[in-house]
Amino acid sequence: MTSGAFPIPPQASLDEAGRLLHEDDPAAQLALGLAGIEACLADLGLGPDDLTSLRVTTVDHHRIGPVLDVLTERLAQTGARPLLTVHEVERLSPHGLLVLLDGTARPPHPVPVIPGPTQRENPMTLTTPDPHPLDRRSSDLGPLVEAAPGRVHLPGTPGYDAARMPWNLAVDQRPAAVAVPRTVEEVVALVRIARRLGLRVAPQSTGHGAAPLHGRLAGSLLLRMHELTGVRVDGAARTARVVGGTTWAPVVHAAAEHGLTAAHGSAPDVGVVGYTLSGGMSFYGRQHGLAVNHVRTVELVTPDGRLVRCSATEESELFWAVRGAGGNLGVVVAVEIDLLPLAEVYAGMLLWEASATDRVVSTWARWVRDLPESVTTSLRVMHFPPIPDLPPFLSGRDVVVVDGAVLEEDAEAERLLAPLRDLSPEMDTFGRVPAPALLDVHMDPPMPTPAATAHAVLGHLDVAGVAAFVRASMEPSGLMFTELRHVGGAFARAPRTAGVLGSLPGDLLLHCVGVAPTPEAFAAVQRDAAAVLTTMRPWRLDGRSLTFTDEPDMTPGACADAFTAEDWARVAEVRSTVDPGGVMQAAVEVG
Repeated sequence: MTSGAFPIPPQASLDEAGRLLHEDDPAAQLALGLAGIEACLADLGLGPDDLTSLRVTTVDHHRIGPVLDVLTERLAQTGARPLLTVHEVERLSPHGLLVLLDGTARPPHPVPVIPGPTQRENPMTLTTPDPHPLDRRSSDLGPLVEAAPGRVHLPGTPGYDAARMPWNLAVDQRPAAVAVPRTVEEVVALVRIARRLGLRVAPQSTGHGAAPLHGRLAGSLLLRMHELTGVRVDGAARTARVVGGTTWAPVVHAAAEHGLTAAHGSAPDVGVVGYTLSGGMSFYGRQHGLAVNHVRTVELVTPDGRLVRCSATEESELFWAVRGAGGNLGVVVAVEIDLLPLAEVYAGMLLWEASATDRVVSTWARWVRDLPESVTTSLRVMHFPPIPDLPPFLSGRDVVVVDGAVLEEDAEAERLLAPLRDLSPEMDTFGRVPAPALLDVHMDPPMPTPAATAHAVLGHLDVAGVAAFVRASMEPSGLMFTELRHVGGAFARAPRTAGVLGSLPGDLLLHCVGVAPTPEAFAAVQRDAAAVLTTMRPWRLDGRSLTFTDEPDMTPGACADAFTAEDWARVAEVRSTVDPGGVMQAAVEVG
């Protein structure tokens, strides 16, 4: 990936003379703006897949939000995967202009000059301040830039916007600086200099769970790890050494070459380190436990800039704490994990029309009570807008889905699934598949998405609990899906060698998610998710999953319910020893 980014000038629905086209048609204005972006890319000799960020500026998000699929459809068709954000302003010029688009692209070589808004015949002006003003401290941050030339981006510089964007596009991260290291040596240098400059250090791989960092990075170096990647599998030892910014897809595929797999998440593009050290809930979990219990060693750069290796026999107290406290204790640059001896797995999904929700949820809630630990499944009630690039069986539909894995031979797996198949699903994909196929079963979004979430730990649902869940999941709201994950089994058992986080209480995990392209939509999803959690309060248990914790405005104490009081005090002591100055800034702060 080329360092930096080339700015694409604002594009809007204007003709050659600068006259407004499609005054009262937001979808058409979006389409013409995007056509202008594509034309600029072509002028640069670039393609749609070179677009790294795309900003939608609008005077009326209530009209633009419902037609954003005009953008998402076209982006999917062209293979573009930009970081998409939506900003609202008071007015645009000329009067009647509802939306304009600008963005950044990978810089071409050599960089040609293309006409900007002042060079074209249709100039336009935003009547708002520069959204990325040069930070008053930027002049003091030269040592950071020198530590990793071309890898550090300051506010007001071309690469800053693209570098600061997390996977969860609803989160507007605005750190004092962003660094994208490619070597451990760069990480060490950046941490040391940030500490000397009085900056906190916030490590981040993909930014799936970035919401707790919202508004907290003004005095921080955001250390994006997504270009410090790699995996090495030892087939004989059944282990993998995974470099800090690596996502699950390359790990799972490398393991498959040895007939192995990992306790990975439900999406291929989630970062291994963040997912694993926050617990990690896989579809193998009821039999094999939390992913964090599969960690053998951790290599991290401490807040004072030392590279240390910790394991059961090296820095053992730090090793205990980092398995659950993660980025609170340093920048993790590699982990070694145990792999699972599975080349194939019986996995898939069952799908019904939403009219079957009551009987599916009732049957599933009874079914999971007596299952062996070899079965880990999820149930979701899902509501999809009519987006053409979605598969036809999802676009514009309300459905209920059960998916997961059964770690049994085919005949036994079919026997166990029979009660659900007796409900005549519209679609049934369960079967024997190569282990890497499990990455795609859950149908998580394939590209960065603005979202808001909430979750809670539940006990088993009785008849009243089922009715409450069905009612809450089917009521009109801003939620895209309301999910129940079956936990228990090995999820609930911490091995003797576990770190601070070794188990998860409860029988079910409730997870609510909604797409939130604007701040108002984010607030609405939060409100609707809170309503679901309130409805399910009679069945809630104490506890939380750090893997699913992605809420803004969280204080460090908000996560204490993920630990025992004794462990919370102990990890706080480790943190005070390793990081007495509070340099590290994790999305989920503990201790």
